[in-house]
Amino acid sequence: MPELPEVEITRRKLLPLFVGKRLLQLEHRDPRRYRHTERVAGQRVEGIRRRGKFLLFALTEGWEMVVHLGMTGGFRLERTLHTRVAFQLEDQEVFFHDPRRFGRIWVVRKGDYQEIPLLLQLGPEPLSEDFRFHEFWLGLKGSQKPLKTLLLEQRLAAGVGNIYADEALFRARLSPFRRGRELTEAEAQRLFAALKKVLAEAILLGGSTLSDRTYQQPDGLPGSFQMRHAVYGRTGLPCPVCGTPIAKRVVGGRSTHFCPRCQGMHGLL
Repeated sequence: MPELPEVEITRRKLLPLFVGKRLLQLEHRDPRRYRHTERVAGQRVEGIRRRGKFLLFALTEGWEMVVHLGMTGGFRLERTLHTRVAFQLEDQEVFFHDPRRFGRIWVVRKGDYQEIPLLLQLGPEPLSEDFRFHEFWLGLKGSQKPLKTLLLEQRLAAGVGNIYADEALFRARLSPFRRGRELTEAEAQRLFAALKKVLAEAILLGGSTLSDRTYQQPDGLPGSFQMRHAVYGRTGLPCPVCGTPIAKRVVGGRSTHFCPRCQGMHGLL
């Protein structure tokens, strides 16, 4: 699933394609997944912002188009076998490509997210000033859940997914199985800093394009942060720090990659 870095790169690449342009219509055949899209007709795009893994297109007359890429969604400049939506702008078409059809689009009144409950539950943006250590530390101390689960819940930091949770935990030298309440303040500081650093680096490198090439930037370019993955997708390969084979376990239904030596087996479920 595209995570914060991939969605942010997508946002930046879409800005010159959409902002200031008038949307004529969204062409699709699935009103259940792409809701109220008739409302965009004739609306001009005033801006695009990101919230967690959501893209929010500000439209004229108080409307907002919310896009979630799902597991395999992304924007393309050419129609593909898996094109699900065609965004017809006044000067070109842009296409929403989604092989597994988990992506969603809603057109709502600005700020009215009752149809999108996850958007209402998101924690702070981890690369913003709203991401403060004190609140992060309190969230950890108040939970008995494993760190990996806590990071994926989106309440401590919006937009963190499987890849960047694993990479941040590795850099912080923390077992993904540790309970939030077990961390010392110093350990929590390491995780807080690692999250910000990993996400910022990933954005600079265009995100992570894995072997299935599901994620590409709208112009077709791949990301390159996958070349810096220390643990994610490297099961059995040597840890870049100590040489121990990277292990994989399941935490909360999600594959979790870690170094048994650098991060320890503490709390292994």
